[in-house]
Amino acid sequence: MADTPPEPEPPPIIVVLPDGQEVTGCLQERQQVTGAWLYKVAVPAWQNTPSGQVEPAWYVVWVQAPEHVKPVPGVSYDDVPTTRLPPPSTEQQILGGRRPSGWVLQKLDGGRGPGRGVIHAVDCDEAPAGAPKLTLDKALDAAEHPGTRLCALCGAAAELDPMLKGFDHGFDGEE
Repeated sequence: MADTPPEPEPPPIIVVLPDGQEVTGCLQERQQVTGAWLYKVAVPAWQNTPSGQVEPAWYVVWVQAPEHVKPVPGVSYDDVPTTRLPPPSTEQQILGGRRPSGWVLQKLDGGRGPGRGVIHAVDCDEAPAGAPKLTLDKALDAAEHPGTRLCALCGAAAELDPMLKGFDHGFDGEE
């Protein structure tokens, strides 16, 4: 049976303490969060044992980068476990950070059948309360029904209209 290689030692990193002091610790992990990076670092400290002795110990904490960490010159951080945020969905790319994702359908004419309707952004003042949230695909499907229009007040028209017009609706050159 082959021996498994030992886990690589975490690389050193300079940790900037709240009072500005700098200590060398170990970088254990990196994690991307919305708008920032968090680094899991271990810094040396001391602890009391049950027998009354004092021994070295590691204090492990998440800190925000780059405010509380600095790289050690010449050290590679390529092998540090790193978790990145998933890439933005098509919906998030269209909407950006300006509003919650999704759309709602306001049914007109009593709400029976595929009749007339208006598609709103979920946070539109004109959107019906309690209407189910539509995904991008469902909103585009609903927008293609005759009699359904896109709200121009909340931006649903500006968001969805380019997606509707960007695809051919027929294969024979029909519009």
